[in-house]
Amino acid sequence: MKQLSLKYYWLGRLLASDPGRKRLNQAGKATLSLISSVFTVIFLFNWIDQEALTPAIVAGMAGMLGIMAVMDDTKQEKQVTTGLLAISAVGGVTLGALFAESVFLVSSLMIVIITSAFYFTRYGSRYFSLGMIGFMTVYISSFLKLSAAQFPWFYLAIAIGISYAFLYNFFIFKDSVHMLRRSIQSFHTQANLTFQLLVEMIQDPEIKESRAKKLHYNVRKLREYASNVATDLNTHDVAEIWPGLTTSQIRLYVFDTAMFVETLAESLSELKRNDAFETAEVRQLLVEVIAALRNADVLAPEYKKENLHSAQRATVKFRDRINLLFDEQGPRPKGRLYLLRRIDSIADHVTNGAIEIQLSLQKGDSESLSTEEHDDEEVAEDEKEEGLKPSTKKALQALMGGTVAVIVGHIISPIQPYWVILTTFIVLLGTETVGRTYLKGFQRSVGTVIGAIIGFGLARLVSSYATIEVALIFVVVFSAFYILTVSYTAMSIFITLLIAFMYDLLLGGISLELLGARVIDTIAGGAIAFLVSAVLLPTKTHDKVNETFADYLEELKGYVIQYVSSFHKPVNVKELAEQAFAMEEKVQAIKDESQPILHRPGAMKHSELSKWITIFTATNYYAKHLVASSYQKNFFYPDELKDVFPKVEKKLEHNIDALIRKIRGEEHIGQLYDLQDEREQIERLAPSTDQGQGDLVHHLYYVWRVNQSLLVLAVKLGLR
Repeated sequence: MKQLSLKYYWLGRLLASDPGRKRLNQAGKATLSLISSVFTVIFLFNWIDQEALTPAIVAGMAGMLGIMAVMDDTKQEKQVTTGLLAISAVGGVTLGALFAESVFLVSSLMIVIITSAFYFTRYGSRYFSLGMIGFMTVYISSFLKLSAAQFPWFYLAIAIGISYAFLYNFFIFKDSVHMLRRSIQSFHTQANLTFQLLVEMIQDPEIKESRAKKLHYNVRKLREYASNVATDLNTHDVAEIWPGLTTSQIRLYVFDTAMFVETLAESLSELKRNDAFETAEVRQLLVEVIAALRNADVLAPEYKKENLHSAQRATVKFRDRINLLFDEQGPRPKGRLYLLRRIDSIADHVTNGAIEIQLSLQKGDSESLSTEEHDDEEVAEDEKEEGLKPSTKKALQALMGGTVAVIVGHIISPIQPYWVILTTFIVLLGTETVGRTYLKGFQRSVGTVIGAIIGFGLARLVSSYATIEVALIFVVVFSAFYILTVSYTAMSIFITLLIAFMYDLLLGGISLELLGARVIDTIAGGAIAFLVSAVLLPTKTHDKVNETFADYLEELKGYVIQYVSSFHKPVNVKELAEQAFAMEEKVQAIKDESQPILHRPGAMKHSELSKWITIFTATNYYAKHLVASSYQKNFFYPDELKDVFPKVEKKLEHNIDALIRKIRGEEHIGQLYDLQDEREQIERLAPSTDQGQGDLVHHLYYVWRVNQSLLVLAVKLGLR
């Protein structure tokens, strides 16, 4: 299969997609739980001659939410929450039915439930899960106006649905070890696919724009997969799959591999554009290194250690050839030197790290595991926040939004007034800023309109074929959950298709007016959520974007200062890989929070923000290269340089602090430093790389690049 995936690009992309099969796993569990719950209730209730359709819907909803709405951090917490969902659902069915005759009581109950759910999220995600299923069951039971005699059957249906959710979540699909193993497999497949593109690029004398775009896309995907693997890693699963390894070892190997591929892609493109790819021997040696690493799949069960030894030999030859080449040419061509040295350095790091991993696996020594237990433990600290907590703000917005939505819902659709309030709460969920609320409401509205058009046509087409319609319901449920994290608009389309099919089944037919009413309700709910977030305790998008900029710089400061400190203090810079992944997440947060500004009408006016994002992306790219120097050793330098490193640290810290203060609107004192004097001093006095001494100039190159990016940002901020 591996050879086929390398030969056929589309097959490799297919095999690498959905790292760890997380989306497939989650969507599959939710759909299976839904199907099992529905058909069990139908079979059981028909057998005892009880009306089955509406209890089956409640059972399916409970089974589905028991998978999708449970978002706790640990398995034990998820188990408790799943059990509590049954209690919340029973309470919702009971109270919804008892209050069904009073629109005021039902509306008030819904508002209280969701407002409380938002407020109590400060204590964990469990409370929103309980609020969501409570709201849904209140809605269903009040709409159906259940009698007390029907309560036991609906309680039984809820128990069946939650039981299936528990079964699928914790017994049949219980093992996160398999998910981690599949994440690593996806990472290897994606890395090998990208390696193959790099080999083709080296061997082809021509520069093809189509291949360059394909390579850029695959490098980006590999970076995403590396982050996914880093997120999935935990001490227990690592110990079970790879006895003797630590999570930090695997994180560093994954990070180095992703950086090797990214560096190769950037460096090879520049070398080829400048017609500076040296001799055929250099190209051939590099192909040997890439091919050996591509064949290794270090963490795979079928690993062959001779592949790593081949990679190590090829890397040594590559380094020797570079040294000989530059010695022959006299003065070293600076640009090419850094590019080739960086390729050599990271290739060496990847092979050495992989060999260390294999040595640890062969020993099977688990002693090291106890030393890193702290890596997977999160220290909970109560941070003092100025003003209201986000959960309190969101609860107050939900209270106001829910009140307005109930009123609007009764005006628009007196028979089913609660669809507006449901949409309002869903749009408010997870949207901290005004811009994100607008974007989510817009995406949901667009998806609903498209889904209504398609759903109306499909429902009319299959209206006479109940079996096909039921099958389509399960298909669209699976599709909605599978696509959820990829496209919210597409998810909204599938949810609207589900509504169209459900209405057709329950009401014996569907009209354009009925589906149109749901579209209007959705647009109204999204608009209410946006207006409430903009009027009541608003968090402006621009302020949130600035906050993410400052957060990234705070992370960068500790990262780069620790790296520079390692040249004159005993610092384990291998641990910087952890911070590098955290910085990658913060860069992604910058991009996410900027979306509402960049995608709204007139976004060209905000092109300055795009330039800021480019600067931060470049800064992060340079900073990540510092981790590739985590194997550095044998640095010797004269006494004149001993005082230079503390100066560099102090000036870098000053520069970053000045930028943070400016972004946060605080007063700035003093100038920013370009570090040119320190750089010249180090490059003039640093010893050569002969006699086994570390290349000091090479390992500090990206420190200067990081600072140059900071100075560019300072100009944008008006500090220089």
